[in-house]
Amino acid sequence: MPGLAPLAALVVIGLGLSGCILGTERPDANLEVPASYRAAPRAPDSAVPALDWWRGFRSSELTRLIESAQAANLDIAVAVAQILQADAQAGIAGAPLLPTLTGTGTAERLRTASSSSSSNASSRSSSQFNAGLTASYMIDFWGKNRATLYAAEENATAARYNRDVVALTATATVANTYFELLTAQDRLRIARRNAASAERILVLIKQQFTAGTASQLEVSQQETLVATQRASIPPLEIIVRQNSATLALLVARAPAKYTVGGGSLAKLAVPRVTPGIPSELLRQRPDVMQAEAQLAASNFSVESARAAFFPQIQLTADTGFQSKALSSLFGPGAWYYTLAASLTQPILDGNLLKSQLEQAQGVQLENLQAYRKAVLSAFTDVEKALVALQQTSLQERLQGEVVASSRRAFEVAETQLRGGTVNLVSVLQVQQTFFTAEDNLAQVRLTRFQAAVSLFQALGGGWTRTPRPAEPKRL
Repeated sequence: MPGLAPLAALVVIGLGLSGCILGTERPDANLEVPASYRAAPRAPDSAVPALDWWRGFRSSELTRLIESAQAANLDIAVAVAQILQADAQAGIAGAPLLPTLTGTGTAERLRTASSSSSSNASSRSSSQFNAGLTASYMIDFWGKNRATLYAAEENATAARYNRDVVALTATATVANTYFELLTAQDRLRIARRNAASAERILVLIKQQFTAGTASQLEVSQQETLVATQRASIPPLEIIVRQNSATLALLVARAPAKYTVGGGSLAKLAVPRVTPGIPSELLRQRPDVMQAEAQLAASNFSVESARAAFFPQIQLTADTGFQSKALSSLFGPGAWYYTLAASLTQPILDGNLLKSQLEQAQGVQLENLQAYRKAVLSAFTDVEKALVALQQTSLQERLQGEVVASSRRAFEVAETQLRGGTVNLVSVLQVQQTFFTAEDNLAQVRLTRFQAAVSLFQALGGGWTRTPRPAEPKRL
């Protein structure tokens, strides 16, 4: 309509002038990025974890569990719902940047008295019809509304990174829980096998006691060892069943109707991965990217709060048709329009704007420190995982040697016991050493596999960074 042409021109000018202070709040994070990891000083080559890094453990059941968790895990579903909320909030924040247009239409029937004399009172009826449009636009000269939009968009980006963090955590939790279940099954087999061995030795000692070559004390000591081995079985059953229930929860299934086959951790492999250089880590981990997006959002929030101190210019326009007869409502003589511009400048607000700015600056400082901590935590996580994987690999090899030597000693002791050429106290000690060594080896192997999972998680777990939106144009 002709009456909206001046308003449209002012809107175009306002769009061109908006956002003049954007980009002024970008504090220096002052990050300390090491050149290499202490635990891997000579590993410049980077074998970044593959997207499906869990396949490297060579367990088809683990792969199925992780894929099920990625599709059905309820924590991931919650994070996806938070993305929808953040996107909607960004849409809300962007609405003030666009003009508003409202249509109206009214019809009135009026009846008025035409004479003041009560005896000759008469009335007159009339109609009034209106149809119109109302438009308004706030010129975002100082960038307040645009900064609010950018803050909401960064929060939406942070919500997406949070979803990736949750997915990575769920994947690592599934892997660790599955390895704990396999280890408990391995330890169950070891405990049952050792209980059978202890019972076999008990039979020999009882035979010697009957023959008068063994004492009641020696029989009682072996009976104690047998009972100890049997008593170690129920706690391991608890671990197996509880971890099975935990896996059911992770894949959003009812524990009563969900079973895990399991197997042996000794049959799995630990995939190789090298960390590369620390500077690459800042773009490999979704939690670091999430903290960066939250910091960017708080930067824009400070800009928005600072721009609130400046004048605000509001443009409004009304146009439409007004007539007493519906048939002539849209005639040339019925058209009207009004244009208005207003300027609002805060003068006294009880320090409201100042307090809002200080609050935004406090959040900015909080997110800055959180970002710095996220970066340092990332370096620390990799260092700790590298050390754990290196040392547990060495520990597993050494513990394997302990098991091999203690097994040989146990076999020799059992042979000599049958021949009656060994002290029963020595046999008891050899048994306990062998049983403990086997159980320790199973637990060390679990620690090594969990260290490998921790390293994958510390390196970003094969997460592929989603391209960030283009940087907003700064004026």
